[in-house]
Amino acid sequence: MEITRNVILDLMPLYMANEVSADTRALVEKYLETDPELAKIANQSAVMGLSEDIPIPLTEEDKMEAYREAKQLLFRRTVVWAALAAFGLLSCLGIVFLVYFMLVSAT
Repeated sequence: MEITRNVILDLMPLYMANEVSADTRALVEKYLETDPELAKIANQSAVMGLSEDIPIPLTEEDKMEAYREAKQLLFRRTVVWAALAAFGLLSCLGIVFLVYFMLVSAT
């Protein structure tokens, strides 16, 4: 089985955090010998302690799933805010009617 760049990119955050086995560490280091660009990123990240510099490959399905989740969260947030606004408006109207009927019945 061929080890692709995407497999190494998946392993890089764990590799950088020293949370991989010795075999995986050897695999990643062997691959880094053949990919100077990725080796440079790994070295810079190790020096600076930044693992977020490692590029994470996203497929179109991943992008669409993230889009759908964001869209769903925005819809839920809109519904919650609309419900809160409606509740607040109805509460204010209820208080106004209560005060009105108390004043009418007092006279």
